[in-house]
Amino acid sequence: MTQRIPMTPAGLEKLREELRHIKEVQRPQNVADIETALGHGDLRENAEYHAAKERQAELAARMAYLESHISLAQVIDPEQTSSDKIAFGATVTLLDTDSEEEIVYKLVGEDESDVKEGKISISAPIARAMLGKEEGDDVSVNLPKGVHEYEIVKVEYKRID
Repeated sequence: MTQRIPMTPAGLEKLREELRHIKEVQRPQNVADIETALGHGDLRENAEYHAAKERQAELAARMAYLESHISLAQVIDPEQTSSDKIAFGATVTLLDTDSEEEIVYKLVGEDESDVKEGKISISAPIARAMLGKEEGDDVSVNLPKGVHEYEIVKVEYKRID
């Protein structure tokens, strides 16, 4: 049985948009680059041609990856989830018990994670430690710098862009 890949509606749309961009913009440009390089003669010493062919392989691999992930997508809309427990799609406010600083994380799929935006992969150590927990629970996370303690302040299910 094939493993489904959890993602938000916005995450699926992002993958579809990247695939469309590769097919409609990058791949045609790459074909033009190959044709231009072919016009430069001897292929054995034609660096432009070899670079364009390498790029062609990279684009093909990325397209295959995107098509696979899109076809295996299990879209989970956080706005349609109602639970007190932390699961995929939750927006979680944590209190760092050492620094007393609040941190907000959104639990998303692998392809959607972006730490700068507070989006962490559901398979990240801190996300795995939070799964199934509720507001008021404590979470211990093993990090490279040692064990870190957090208190779960708030659990919400809302739109993730």
